[in-house]
Amino acid sequence: MTETLDLVPMVTVPSGTFLMGASDHYPEEAPVRSVDVAAFRIDRHPVTNRQFARFVTDTGYETVAERPLDPATYPGIEPDRLMPGALVFRAPKRGTPAKDVGDWWAYVPGAHWRRPEAAATVFAGRLDHPVVCVAYEDAAAYATWAGKRLPTEAEWERAARGGIEGATYAWGAELTPGGKRMANIWMGDFPRRDLRLKGHRTTRVGSFPPNGFGLVDMIGNVWEWTGDWYSAGPKADAASSCCSPPTDSYDPAQPLIRIPRRVLKGGSFLCAPNYCARYRPAARQAQMIDTASVHIGFRCASEAD
Repeated sequence: MTETLDLVPMVTVPSGTFLMGASDHYPEEAPVRSVDVAAFRIDRHPVTNRQFARFVTDTGYETVAERPLDPATYPGIEPDRLMPGALVFRAPKRGTPAKDVGDWWAYVPGAHWRRPEAAATVFAGRLDHPVVCVAYEDAAAYATWAGKRLPTEAEWERAARGGIEGATYAWGAELTPGGKRMANIWMGDFPRRDLRLKGHRTTRVGSFPPNGFGLVDMIGNVWEWTGDWYSAGPKADAASSCCSPPTDSYDPAQPLIRIPRRVLKGGSFLCAPNYCARYRPAARQAQMIDTASVHIGFRCASEAD
C-alpha cells in the first residue's frame, strides 16, 4: 500500500543539530559528534501486538521465528535443531551458574510474536504491549505495509533525546529523578532478582512519562530495530551507517556465521544498573538480522509532511 496507516500516532521531530553518542560509557558510542538531522515523523510508541496482529491478518504474513531455518545459513548445527523459534530470557535459579549470557538466554522452539515465551499468548492481556520476537525482516515488512520505514540510528537517537542536549538519559541527568521510575528497566540484581511486581516482561506502551517530543518508551521496555547496518571503530562517528556495506557488520567473534547486523537502540526491560547501562539514547547494540528475541521490537518513521 502507498498511504500511511495511522495505526500508531506519529510525532513530527523538527530538523536540527544535536550531539550524538557518548564518551563515558561504551566505546561503540564514541565519539560525541554534532549531527544534522532533517525533520521526520516517528511513531509515538513501539508497534504493539494489537497493531502487528492487524498486519498479519491483512497480509497473512509469517514471521522469521515461525519459518523453518536453512541449514546452509547455520554451519555446524544439526538439522534437527533448526526448529523455528526465538531467544527467550530465563532467570537462573539460585545456586546455578550465571556468569555469561548463555546462562540466562535460551533458543526456544515455538516462541514467536504470538507466544513470546512459547507459553502464554499475547492475546491474554498484552495486546497493547510492544510486539516482540520480530526479526529485522518482520519489522521492515510491517513498515512497508504501513507506508512507513524504519528510522535511521541518528533519527532514533535525536527523537529519544527529546530536545534535551547532552543529557545521559532521555529525561535528564538522573536515572530516577526524585525517586521516580522513568522507564521499564530491570529493578534488582540482574539476572536473578527482579523487584518489579510483574517481573521481567514488557509493559503496556505509555506506562511511563513521555519525553520532550511527546514520545513514550524510547528508553527501556524493548530494544528497537533501526534501518542502519552496524559498524564500530572508525565508522562509528558517521551520522548514519545505513550506507556501509552489510559485510562490515559481520560479527568478528563468529567468523563462520556471515549474517549481517543492524543497530538496535533504547535498551529493554532486561537492562539493569548492575549489569549494563544501555537504557540511554546514546546506547547502541549490534543484532543479527535473523534474530527474534523476547526483548526486541520496533517503531516506524516517515518523511515529514
